[in-house]
Amino acid sequence: MALILSLFLLSTLSFLQAQNDTVSLLNFRTETDPHGNLLTNWTSNTNPCSHSWFGIRCTNSGRVSSISLPSLNLRGPVSSLSSLDQLRFLDLSDNRLNGSISPIAKCSNLKHVYLSRNDFSGEIPPEFGNLRRLLRLDVSDNNLRGPLPTELSNLTRLLSLRLENNAVSGRVPDYSETLGELKEMNLSNNELFGRLPNGLLRKFGEASFLGNQGLCGSSPLPTCSFSGDGPPSEAASTETVASNPSSFAPSKPKKGLGHGVIVALIVTNSVLVLVVLSFILAFCCKKCGSNGSEGYTDDKEVAKRRSSYGSEKRVYASNTSGVGTGFESDETNATDKSRLVFFDKRKKFELEDLLRASAEMLGKGSLGTVYRAVLEDGSTVAVKRLKDANPCARKEFEQYMDVIGRLKHPNIVRLRAYYYAREEKLLVYDYLSNGSLHSLLHGNRGPGRIPLDWTTRISLVLGAARGLARVHAEYSSSKIPHGNVKSTNVLLDKNGVACIADFGLSLLLNPVHAIARLGGYKAPEQAQTKRLSQQADVYSFGVLLLEVLTAKPPTQFPSPARSKNEEDELSADLPKWVKSVVRDEWTAEVFDPELLRYKNIEEELVSMLHVAMACVVEQPEKRPTMMEVAKMVEEIRVEQSPLCDDYDESRNSLSPSVPTTEDAVAGF
Repeated sequence: MALILSLFLLSTLSFLQAQNDTVSLLNFRTETDPHGNLLTNWTSNTNPCSHSWFGIRCTNSGRVSSISLPSLNLRGPVSSLSSLDQLRFLDLSDNRLNGSISPIAKCSNLKHVYLSRNDFSGEIPPEFGNLRRLLRLDVSDNNLRGPLPTELSNLTRLLSLRLENNAVSGRVPDYSETLGELKEMNLSNNELFGRLPNGLLRKFGEASFLGNQGLCGSSPLPTCSFSGDGPPSEAASTETVASNPSSFAPSKPKKGLGHGVIVALIVTNSVLVLVVLSFILAFCCKKCGSNGSEGYTDDKEVAKRRSSYGSEKRVYASNTSGVGTGFESDETNATDKSRLVFFDKRKKFELEDLLRASAEMLGKGSLGTVYRAVLEDGSTVAVKRLKDANPCARKEFEQYMDVIGRLKHPNIVRLRAYYYAREEKLLVYDYLSNGSLHSLLHGNRGPGRIPLDWTTRISLVLGAARGLARVHAEYSSSKIPHGNVKSTNVLLDKNGVACIADFGLSLLLNPVHAIARLGGYKAPEQAQTKRLSQQADVYSFGVLLLEVLTAKPPTQFPSPARSKNEEDELSADLPKWVKSVVRDEWTAEVFDPELLRYKNIEEELVSMLHVAMACVVEQPEKRPTMMEVAKMVEEIRVEQSPLCDDYDESRNSLSPSVPTTEDAVAGF
């Protein structure tokens, strides 16, 4: 009888605990998804475990053990999750969550915590030192402040610690003695100061601590002063540079100016300022409106974007003395010349550094030429020259750059900086070193080619879908499209993560011209509307999915309405061919022969084909949204390639900074 009573009490207790988990999740949804359009199947009349709530996994006893909700644009605090005492895996990266991360420290069984790219603030709670089972902690790209807790030394099982791109200050504790299992540490771009323990520097290298100007120690860091423990003094104002961006050739050193020359320059500049102001006044009276924003956004939207991002933008002017550079603009006065405008806190450089860099042309597109530039410090960036590619005035160009530059996402190529002059516009991006999806699909076809396996394809497709979905979600009110979706614009970073490139360039063109200038896969309605749209982006993505499944480039199926020699414009008639094959023969004829080598993936292939065909329906209003597309792809993602025994290692090598399914399994 006592045994029965004990079992009954345990069963009742387990039921109540599971109910508490459900209440906590519903409260989290209320706080972070108030409109209910993101976590749609989280309802009060269902159970998160038995009804498979989106992003939720449970233990056999019905307790919530995993929450995986990255890149959903969730907003609000995470305090309601504090009671989930059986939670092992938490991925809320790349949202807009805010407030303190202290409630997470109460989830005592956590093993994997991914909270990067949010808006969390406050200090890193010392209570995190009580999470003794913790293996991975990533709170990078937030607004965390305060010192590094010494209590983190208690995390003896910790494998990865990422705190970069915050405002963490103070000295760095010597974790090398206590965190013996630590394999990855990144504390770059914070406000740390004092002597860096030699053990940490030797183990993790200089790159893990860049962007902390107050750190000192052994080479290559600056030599410490007597104490080496105080914060750095305020930096002097930025050195000015006035350079010609028309060439990537080295600049010559400038000679000093005599007093007479300086006086003459002051007088000359004063006259020039008066003349330019006269032109500005005349220009304003004419009130010549620009048509570059028609069809995408309005003045209120642009103003909103500029206001919300203004605090992040860092402007490095190159010549405050007003000496001209040869790139004078009718819209600006003589003091507003050559400058690079940066958008984040990462390591910056000056225009002169960029012009001295060795440059290699990577290719030419419809809006300019792309170069690979290697700076003197060894870092590499991609530079797109937009010379003669757009008519934008300075103010309008800067507004559009603010719209583009504020967008941060792991699956979007990041715009780091831009330069504007009347005759020259430069865009500086992160350089992605692993080529494009197009080259992986179509390069080296024939003997000796390494097949692109199904798991890799679906992983790249999912990354591209998430990136494009974020573009659409970020600019849903103004309906700004990508406008140039194609496989050559899906690039791979050093970890093999897929990133969408060229977002925002459509803003620089009149909408009527953009449809002709940009070479993405065209939707059928664009022949009549002559406009880019987010719905057309979905169609283009559907064509990209078909390209991945068939390994046939869309240009292989030219449209009857155009000449076969017009190779600058890509056809989207691949969907017609796929429909005809599926109708007349059978679906297996559609797929790339490389994929047919794998066993037991027919269901996944057909499911992905259904997603693609949903995207390429002719009626725009019947197409799914990119958020829905990303969710559909995520649901059919396979766990392992049938012919790849070492998939676990290759998977982790693709994206060590992003939690993988294998990480989640290991956490239970």
